[in-house]
Amino acid sequence: MSLLYLAPMGSAAGEAVDRMEKQLARTFRLPTKRLGGLTEPPSAHDPSRGQWRSDEVLKDLLCHLPDDASRLLGVSERDLFLPILTFVYGQAQLHGKVAVVSLARLRPEFHGLPPDPELLAERAGKEAVHEVGHTFGLVHCLDQRCPMALSTGLAELDLKTAEPCPSCSALLAGSLDMHRTRSEDRGRREG
Repeated sequence: MSLLYLAPMGSAAGEAVDRMEKQLARTFRLPTKRLGGLTEPPSAHDPSRGQWRSDEVLKDLLCHLPDDASRLLGVSERDLFLPILTFVYGQAQLHGKVAVVSLARLRPEFHGLPPDPELLAERAGKEAVHEVGHTFGLVHCLDQRCPMALSTGLAELDLKTAEPCPSCSALLAGSLDMHRTRSEDRGRREG
């Protein structure tokens, strides 16, 4: 059986990670499991920016991919970036096995506002679906309410729902069917 793993990294925990796990199970209809004890690789830290390279975190997550994993989503409290972007809320391998989401900029307090655990959990659930959706081959959607829409700011992210639009849902269903068929074939060969 293929599992969708969620790996809180470092101090990432709480209601946001719980919401992510529930939303992932609901959207992708795969059993979920937590993987503990991971931290961001020191090589990902860029002291001049005070941020962490998301592509380096993805490489490290591949080294921790369990044998029974369909996908692995790392959840970090670190502020992530790519050299060509100021920041990213997350990153994923398109058609790959790993993705990462940062809770840092999803937190209202990062932007000088009072903490709001419910708002953080809601944003985290949407971003989890977005990044794991990429691993199943979904690209950015033009429907601004779809979690697969591109978000370059919190206003765009807050506009989204956690449920994929009908078009992305259909594409996802096809990708998940293909994934299940491959998993079943692999199970028969190994069994």
